[in-house]
Amino acid sequence: MEKMEHIILESENNERIDKIISTLNAEWSRSQVQQWIKDGHVKVNGKQIKANYKCTTNDQIVIDIPEPEILDVQAEEMNLDIYYEDGDVLVVNKPKGMVVHPAPGHLTGTLVNGLMAHCKDLSGINGVLRPGIVHRIDKDTSGLLMVAKNDMAHEGLVNQLVDKSVTRKYFAIVHGNVPHDYGTIDAPIGRDPNDRQRMTVVDNGKQAVTHFRVLERFNQYTFIECELETGRTHQIRVHMKYIGFPLVGDPKYGPRKTLSIGGQALHAGILGFIHPRTKQYIEFEAPLPEEFEKLLIELKR
Repeated sequence: MEKMEHIILESENNERIDKIISTLNAEWSRSQVQQWIKDGHVKVNGKQIKANYKCTTNDQIVIDIPEPEILDVQAEEMNLDIYYEDGDVLVVNKPKGMVVHPAPGHLTGTLVNGLMAHCKDLSGINGVLRPGIVHRIDKDTSGLLMVAKNDMAHEGLVNQLVDKSVTRKYFAIVHGNVPHDYGTIDAPIGRDPNDRQRMTVVDNGKQAVTHFRVLERFNQYTFIECELETGRTHQIRVHMKYIGFPLVGDPKYGPRKTLSIGGQALHAGILGFIHPRTKQYIEFEAPLPEEFEKLLIELKR
């Protein structure tokens, strides 16, 4: 079992212990931390405490990080929209509403479950829960994803993401009339200190760059194309909100009064990369989903 120690800073005085611990690692959720406290994995000054314990400056926190449980992810037959496949890579068009990979408490119905039934070979680099997954898109975002079928392909695709050489273009409808035809948003993204379920622009965040261009303007809405240079969690949703043009239908970052389309109007429409084996550049385009098209037609009216 791995141990982690933390001394409470003056700025953390009188904060709840579960809140502080959940900010020490972006992978730890507050509910997970509360379970650790309940199970006795967290001690303050050598004593067990409750999740609502208020910390005092110089308190010594010791966390025994439990080993992650081995989860059994089952293959499930699904009608996947495969755009390309060979022995190394696969490109799939994910529908809106589908989660990319399983998580504890949510082990079925994900894209990974379907991929495991579709092909017997997926890269093992990301472990049991994320076999073959090189990058992901949000549950309510539709569009193209590349999947690695072996470790060589996985490393090759990840290196291209790191080098920012993968083409990833998204189509979105935003609130407001974007005045500039083109723009670049370069603003670091990290966890929102007030709400760990959200991301936001913060000084100490990871570098995030989004390029956009306007495709069509409507009265109170704009249809845009966004190209990702980096791939941070919720990047386009956070960046467009940051410049005052949040995505239509976005329950997390959009305004309360928005158009209802069951989640954000965001589609990963164009994906291009250098094939890790042939070294040839290949690019794919997935048309807008039907409900997205319908919304555009309504806005044009």
